[in-house]
Amino acid sequence: MGFELVQVRFMKGARSTTLQVLAEPQDHGRTMTVDDCVEISHAISALLDVADPVNGAYQLEVSSPGLDRPLVKAADYVRFAGQPAVIELDEPLDGRRKFKGKLGGMDGDDVLIEVDGTARRLPLQRIGKAKLRVSEAIFGGGRQDRRRAHGPRRTS
Repeated sequence: MGFELVQVRFMKGARSTTLQVLAEPQDHGRTMTVDDCVEISHAISALLDVADPVNGAYQLEVSSPGLDRPLVKAADYVRFAGQPAVIELDEPLDGRRKFKGKLGGMDGDDVLIEVDGTARRLPLQRIGKAKLRVSEAIFGGGRQDRRRAHGPRRTS
């Protein structure tokens, strides 16, 4: 079909259950469109109707990974080197589980990330969750800038 699977999540809520599929074009230079999501949704729906792997009612949600794209495989850390990211480990490393910084790619089985000016090596197999951080530059400044623009907050 020309698409690459990024992530599949099964989310069970109090009122509904959702099967979320994140996909992107294999040609990373091409933008994912709504028509692409519809095409993928129809193909997956047909397969799910035949295999029926999910008990009960659920909603199928197909979308692109978005700006805060999850990082799920080694190639993602290489592809997005230089981008801001947040990485959470399953267990602490040097007393810390969460790392925010600029991706530096991969070295062997380690993800490289620069955190507060210090290069860190995080074992890929210990990463529980990772995603790109939406750059504040995209939206014209950070939260601090917006707060200052509106003046000080009053409390009563």
